Amino acid sequence: MNRRFVPALVLVPFGLLAACTENDPASAGGSISVVSTDSACTVSRTEAVAGNLVFDVKNAGSQVTEFYLLAGDGLRIVGEVENIGPGLTRQMVVAAGPGEYLTACKPGMVGDGIRAPFSVTGEAVVAPAGQLGELLATATEQYALYVEEQAEELIEKTTEFAALYVAGDDGAARALYADARTHWERIEPVAESFGDLDPRLDLREADLAEGEAWTGWHRIEKDLWPEGDPAYTAATQAEREALAEQLVADTNELGERVDELTFSADQLGNGAKELLDEVATGKVTGEEEIWSHTDLWDFQANVDGARIAFEVLQPALLTKDAALSDLLAERFAELQELLDQYRDGDGFVLYTELTADQVKELSDAVNALSEPLSNLTAAVVL
Repeated sequence: MNRRFVPALVLVPFGLLAACTENDPASAGGSISVVSTDSACTVSRTEAVAGNLVFDVKNAGSQVTEFYLLAGDGLRIVGEVENIGPGLTRQMVVAAGPGEYLTACKPGMVGDGIRAPFSVTGEAVVAPAGQLGELLATATEQYALYVEEQAEELIEKTTEFAALYVAGDDGAARALYADARTHWERIEPVAESFGDLDPRLDLREADLAEGEAWTGWHRIEKDLWPEGDPAYTAATQAEREALAEQLVADTNELGERVDELTFSADQLGNGAKELLDEVATGKVTGEEEIWSHTDLWDFQANVDGARIAFEVLQPALLTKDAALSDLLAERFAELQELLDQYRDGDGFVLYTELTADQVKELSDAVNALSEPLSNLTAAVVL
């Protein structure tokens, strides 16, 4: 995934849209068709009424593509659907309040995408009444508490990690690296929603633009595990201090922003799917932790975050689609059983120790979960 343009949960003022809506898809006019090619992004409508918007995205190009609904500033992501192969169609369901947005297709999954204005009109969305509304409200409240807790843990461990790095205690810093990042990875769709913070904190070297400053976790990762690049020059003490100071400052800022967030049911469902997409596009391939090879820690954390989102929604899902609930619980358990095979003490073996067959087995289990998980949002909000 291109770290400068990141999919994430919708983060909007709670007054604009509530936990879920009872509006019909797209509120009026049915679903919105999107056709993505290698050079164009054709959206059937440029305006919709506030409510549950359903985008049917077809890839008519030759490259894998992605589709986004962005807030008008172009940074905050309202919804996204990734990894749409040529000839495939995927659905995206988002609850959108009135305002100005942007649509974007990203053929080849690089760059800022092909963007166009999109307007949502009408009144603020009202949450459903009755048992379903209560269950969804409880789910979003529980998830907000989970995000806050993970952010607090991330701040605490990042501060400790940075101090070890500055002190030159590289062995202890290496030992804490993967554990600290676990809290980022569990709430990655939320963390990535801040388009300015995410590149500073989590940009990979492969995604650097020419002349762009490289900071954050992966910059320090390479300095702690330089063996993979014989030409690498170690950071000076001054550089270490600057990198550590910015990492801590940016993480604290993330915590402050998280405290102000509220969530809606579609965000939880879409976020769970995004976490599985993260696993499929970065963790399974070994591209995320290319220097430390601690990808299985990230893999587990993404699965944890997706599972929590599913579990808080599960009481509502049971009232709408018990069969989907049972299938998702089964697929999460199967994937966890596979991951548990690679545990080593409190952590995991390095990703480089897995065979090609073992990586494929994990990939197949992710795909087996990802397919039904893509139906979660529609099941609880439509």
